[in-house]
Amino acid sequence: MRSPRFEPRDVHEEKQRLRRRILLQRSKLRPEDLHAAAVALCDVLLSVPEVSRAAVVAAYVGVGTEPGTGLLLDALQRRGIRVLLPVLERDFDLDWAVYTGPGDLVSAPLGLLEPTGGRLGPQAVATADAVLLPGVAADRTGMRLGRGGGSYDRVLPRIAPEAFSCVLLHEGELLEGPIPSDRYDWRVRAAALPSGLVRFPAP
Repeated sequence: MRSPRFEPRDVHEEKQRLRRRILLQRSKLRPEDLHAAAVALCDVLLSVPEVSRAAVVAAYVGVGTEPGTGLLLDALQRRGIRVLLPVLERDFDLDWAVYTGPGDLVSAPLGLLEPTGGRLGPQAVATADAVLLPGVAADRTGMRLGRGGGSYDRVLPRIAPEAFSCVLLHEGELLEGPIPSDRYDWRVRAAALPSGLVRFPAP
């Protein structure tokens, strides 16, 4: 659901301030911290019924200091779940392809890793029962703060109305105060942190 609360210039400036603060926090995470968080997030998400019982999960490949997803992707694939991964287009929209294993991931622009399989089209995300999104932060209403490229602002309106949408975060990135938003921003249903899953009130 969209939830405008700030004027556009205020939205941009406050989002940039929050991104800088949280990305600075992430830059201080050690490799062992990132690995421990990835292990914990995998356990948390595999215990979520909407994920563990899904036929199709749309996810992403965590890179750098993002919450790691490699263990989770492999675990979902071993369970026979069809995993879709994003492919960044030139206009920052997202196409999708099936995850077939870490050996089929290749380097892509902006330091991303993408699958090499056939493209399914931007609307393929509508087939997902669960959509796991990257993010920099979220607030207690489910408003998600992304990197600023707008890719997932296009994705979220395409997902099935009943799909489970969840942003993956490090500890300390679920904020008590509101994240600024405008008419292009969409809420998610939950946030996964290493300490557990937080579900948000229905809009």
